[in-house]
Amino acid sequence: MTACASPAKNSSSEQEVTYNSISGRVGVDGPILAVKIDDTSAARPQIGLEEADLVYIEQVEGGLTRLAAIFSSVIPQNVGPVRSARISDIDILSQYGKVVFAYSGAQRAMLTVIANSNLWDYGAQRQSPTIYTRDPNRPAPYNMVLRGDLLLEKANADQRDIAISKSIGWSFGDAPVGGVAIDSVVVRWPASKYEATWSKNEKRWLFSNAGVANFAASGKQLGATTFVIQNVTMSDSIYRSADGGYTPYSETVGTGTGYILRDGRSFKANWSRPTAESGTTWTLADGSEVNFAAGSIWVALTDRKPEFTLTAPSSPLSK
Repeated sequence: MTACASPAKNSSSEQEVTYNSISGRVGVDGPILAVKIDDTSAARPQIGLEEADLVYIEQVEGGLTRLAAIFSSVIPQNVGPVRSARISDIDILSQYGKVVFAYSGAQRAMLTVIANSNLWDYGAQRQSPTIYTRDPNRPAPYNMVLRGDLLLEKANADQRDIAISKSIGWSFGDAPVGGVAIDSVVVRWPASKYEATWSKNEKRWLFSNAGVANFAASGKQLGATTFVIQNVTMSDSIYRSADGGYTPYSETVGTGTGYILRDGRSFKANWSRPTAESGTTWTLADGSEVNFAAGSIWVALTDRKPEFTLTAPSSPLSK
């Protein structure tokens, strides 16, 4: 009898698939770039946001919102419009390590806080106009566009030890059993509103603002595979805007409640973040972890209750 021959091995070894630890996307764990981006109608369509691994929606003065976008798996060439930093950014970003922080300025007292924080301070006030460019087709102050690639090149040339993306407290996997089937949700701030509608075809929540679909400059509608609504305590900080209004501070360290939206369902959950340096974990009432769906993650920081539109039960005639 002759022995069975072993199948020949492929001479070219298959490339191992890697995933970004923040978003769960197929990709690498790379240096983290955090960018502050305007979130008003005048700033839309925003540039490069669709490439973010995670985006925070923060309340600022006047009840408006501003974004803090986290990039790691992909660093877009252009990102914007870039706007100024706020005190809540310090705590939000601390869990990621010493990241490159891109913004277009801040109040004088805040600039000192940023400079002394655990961030690599790469605000526009210290960088060249070839890195922080101006879009001639947009009006000021909505025309500042960051060259993300050039900023990271500059930080590397400065020999900065930039934090690499890592697990920030959540895991990726199947959705838990249960939850509530929803078609959409509305999240409000005093002068801003987000609508997220579940798309079965795209398997993600598609965003609109005040009834207008929110598209990036690339033409792709912005949205999230996992949409996190994090209930936080808000208070007036010591900082004020030019018109005298207090800058709100969102408390993201501690414990609280919220909702994890994925796969067309909403899961009521609890969040915990013991220290500024530790990540944020999400669990159900029984203490079990809520897995996120891999892809773009958006986190809405709010002190208002979301408004859900439940999925209507199918009638017997439709079966």
